[in-house]
Amino acid sequence: MTPEFVITVGREAMITAFYIAAPPLIAALVVGLLVSIFQAVTQIQEMTLAIIPKMVAVLVALMIAFPWLLEVLTTYTTNVFRLVPTVVR
Repeated sequence: MTPEFVITVGREAMITAFYIAAPPLIAALVVGLLVSIFQAVTQIQEMTLAIIPKMVAVLVALMIAFPWLLEVLTTYTTNVFRLVPTVVR
């Protein structure tokens, strides 16, 4: 096992984690920004107004992106299992 191999596997793991985390984080960011603008304009400072829409947006983003997320995870897991014989040697 060479250092290049370990770096490549680690890089692929981080990229996969980024792909998995991106849809819900982007949805929460956009909804949080919109809610913050709404709260600033109307001067309503209710905590539940900020949290509930973000939770719904994250849930919707996960439901929409689930097939793609499953494909990314399956591809990564398959590649890791294919690399097992090279790691064992």
